[in-house]
Order: sequence, then structure tokens, then C-alpha cells
Amino acid sequence: MKIVILGAGVTGSSVAGALASEENDIVVIDQKPHLLSALKGRLDIATIEGNAAHPSILEQAGVGTADMVLAVTNNDETNMLACQVINTLYAKPKTIARVRALDFLNHPELFAPGGIDIVISPEQVVTEAIHNLIKYPGALHVSEFAEGLVRLVSIRVVPTGFLTGKRIQAVKEKLADSMIRVAAIFRNGKAIPVNGEALIATGDEVFFVCPRDKVRKTLVDLHKLEAPVKSIMLAGGGHVGKRLAMALENNYHVKVIEQDINRAKEISNDLRKTLILHGDCTDQSLLQEEMVEEVDLFCAITNNDGVNLISAGLAKKLGAKKAICLINNTSYLQLVEGTDIDLAIQPKLETLGSILRHVRKGDVVGVSSVCGGSAEAIEAIAHRSVEAKSVVGLRVDQINLPDGIILGALIRDKEVIPVHHDTVFAEGDHVVMFALDKKLIKAIEGYFQPI
Repeated sequence: MKIVILGAGVTGSSVAGALASEENDIVVIDQKPHLLSALKGRLDIATIEGNAAHPSILEQAGVGTADMVLAVTNNDETNMLACQVINTLYAKPKTIARVRALDFLNHPELFAPGGIDIVISPEQVVTEAIHNLIKYPGALHVSEFAEGLVRLVSIRVVPTGFLTGKRIQAVKEKLADSMIRVAAIFRNGKAIPVNGEALIATGDEVFFVCPRDKVRKTLVDLHKLEAPVKSIMLAGGGHVGKRLAMALENNYHVKVIEQDINRAKEISNDLRKTLILHGDCTDQSLLQEEMVEEVDLFCAITNNDGVNLISAGLAKKLGAKKAICLINNTSYLQLVEGTDIDLAIQPKLETLGSILRHVRKGDVVGVSSVCGGSAEAIEAIAHRSVEAKSVVGLRVDQINLPDGIILGALIRDKEVIPVHHDTVFAEGDHVVMFALDKKLIKAIEGYFQPI
């Protein structure tokens, strides 16, 4: 697939890295030569320096023969204009635009067919990811499939926890529900075989797929559900901070610390129940003054990784019950391991899933990229086909998927149904699967071709 990426920033470079490893033909456009040079040095891709919205630059990139264009520059207007130009001048490429400003997103008529095919908002994706972690305290990762009917949840195994030293079979017996399935176990970043004899060890990240209404009970059964969150302090009132505060303020006691006085005044107009504080989130005296020791959750969500690391670590040292932070630079994840910070969220991974669902060749409607992007959970729709392989009409034990692809859930007529070895797939079934390695994605695509 030929894909043109507009923007070589954090989102553009991470998407380019993920897609270039899958034998795609990638071209990246940006006005900053040092960003393009860095990409060119580590990836086998083409780069073009110039304004991504200019027709001459787009023509130079071969947009007319591209299958897809991802407009992910840091400027909403550039992304929107570029997609408009492409859809006006060319017939073929599907256009995906990153749009951050709520002023634009609140007017969906701006994104009518013929202008922009698909709109993505990384800030909204990250907001939803954090909100899910707040709803299910104790989880390490939570993502949704089948319009929210199914959750993919991961937890970290601790030395004194229920899972430590248990075999998968014992966990299945404890859960005693055929709709709750162990999808994957990652040890030191690498997947281990998931079978009845697999032994779970301290430090493992264990992924479960289960219906929405069973997530909380699953966490309780595995002794991982933590006390509910009531008070939240957000460090950063940017796009993510504002959205998160808006999503939380009706159900939680929320405070936002914002260093830019103009931004603080701006968001205070839209946040009715949130306390807006003007100040530096790395200022110890400010955190103590605002009684950070009584906060259930401290979220460091500025656009600066260093500030996030420092403020989250400081808040935890000062007594915050739990602290999480956003990290864009993968190298900084190693620094988190040596701190009291409970969890680091990678925006580029959360965003990657929302983009990959449109890149996958099968009838894929949901993707969650996990474990640093090395593995994926995928929701695909089953269709009967005479020209390609299909799961329709076959039993689960008749599907010849390679080792490393685990069936997580089956949704039929908007209802999650139990999965057994003799369960027969039907037309229109939504199937959630976990691929332990991205190289296995092609096998899934082959079975789930669109009509």
C-alpha cells in the first residue's frame, strides 16, 4: 500500500515507523529538514521537504497514485486544507486528518464527504484511555471493542497477588466464565505461549478480553480492583487536560494546574465544576498547598515529557495515592521504571490503533496497539466469500490461524456470546482477536475480507 504522511512530528514519525515495518511504500512530507533527516536515517522511506498543503508538493509526493494520505501535522488548518486539496484534485487516495481543536470537531458538517474522509483526534483517544483507567482502577490498560460491548484489559502481576505462580488453567477455573478469556501474557516485553500449563510470574502483563459488564468483577476476582477514585489533579490544561476535565468534572472532584495564565482563563470558561489553578505543576509548595497528599490520582498530561515525569514523581513522593503521566519519547519510559510513578501512557500508541484500523486490508473496525506496538488486538467482521478464505460456516476448531493469534470474543447481533471449540461463525459476526506479533496480521486479514 502506498501511504503519504503529512507531518514528521511525534504522530507522523510513529505512524511511519509502524507502517514502514509492514512493507508499505511510505512518503513523508514536512517543512522541517531535521525531522525528515532523522526519519530517513532509521526508516526505508521517501521524504519531501515542503508545505504539505501545497498542490505542487503533493504532486511531487505522488499523491495521485497513493492509496491513503494521513494528514497529521501539528496544524489543524494545514491538515484540513491538504485533505480538501487532495479530494478536489485526485480521485483515489482515502484521506485521514488529525484535528485537535474542539471548535472544529463541534461542527461535523465541516468534514462532509468530498472534503475529509476520516477525522481522528489523538487527544480524544488519549482522554478516553485515561478515563477508562479511572473507571477501572487497578488496570494497566483498557481499550474498547464492539461499540463498547467488549473490553481488553491488562494487569501487572505483583509478588503477593493472586496470579503470581498460577497456571492459566487455575486462572480459568477461578474466573469460571467462558466469555472471559486470557488473551496474552507478556514477560519483559515478549509474549509467552498462552495455554493451560503456562505459568504466570511476577512482573508479567496479563491481557484479558471480557464483556463490559464483567470487567469490574474480573478485577475483583483477581484481587486487582483498587479503591474508587474520587479526587483528581491534572497537571496541564492543554487539549488533553481540558477534554479530560470536561469528561470528569460531573463525577469527580477535579483540579487543573496550568502555567499559561491566558490558557488558564480560557479553559475556565468551559469548565464549570473544575478548579483551575494558575501555577507550575513541578512547584512543590504549590502541590503541598493544594493538599496533593489527599489526591487519589495525579495525572501529568502536559505536552512536555520532562515536566510530566518530574511532576508525577514529585506528586507521588508528596503523598498522592496514584500518579500517571504521558510520555511521547519512548526513551523516557526507562526513566519511569526507576520512579514511584504508577503508569506511563504513550499517546502515539493510543493514536496508532485509531489509524491502523483504516490501514488494515480486511474488514477491520477496531485496533488496539499494545506492548510498544509489537502486538495488536483486532476486531474484524466475518463475511461469506467464494473468492477468499472465510470463517463463516466453520467451527472455531476448524480455523487454521497460526499460533500466536488468540480468539478473544465473539459478538453476534450486538450480544457477546460464549466461545467454545464447536462454536460456528456466522455472517456479520464481530470477532475480537489478539495477535502476539504484528507479522501475524496478514493471516487475520486473509480470513476477514470485506464483501
